[in-house]
Amino acid sequence: MRHLARLQEQEAQQLPALQLAYIGDAVYELAVREHLLSRGPIRIEELHKTTVHWVQASAQAAAAHRLLSELTEAETAVFYRGRNVKPTRVPRSATVSEYCYSTALEALFGYLYLTGQEERMRELLAKVFEQD
Repeated sequence: MRHLARLQEQEAQQLPALQLAYIGDAVYELAVREHLLSRGPIRIEELHKTTVHWVQASAQAAAAHRLLSELTEAETAVFYRGRNVKPTRVPRSATVSEYCYSTALEALFGYLYLTGQEERMRELLAKVFEQD
């Protein structure tokens, strides 16, 4: 698998918020899956059901609200750029607000991933998973 070259923070900040959210969606879901597997043996059906619960817009929005006060200035700027993207369609299971905050969370994790800030991602994910 070819890895993307890490971007400088300024380069990542210039990417459209939806591109950051696109990669952040995959990064966040992988982190959730790893977290669930780290808890010990689990049936695949339960693993899938629990993963879906964690990555749905309402759960991501709740995680976003928990993290907001912990963010640096640069992270907050990326977060709000993601939140302010006008959604073209919102899943029936989410409100517009939840969907916007979930996009913000994904943009944040996309930004951290693309800039190689793995330790910071782990810190924020630990806060997300405290509720588990």
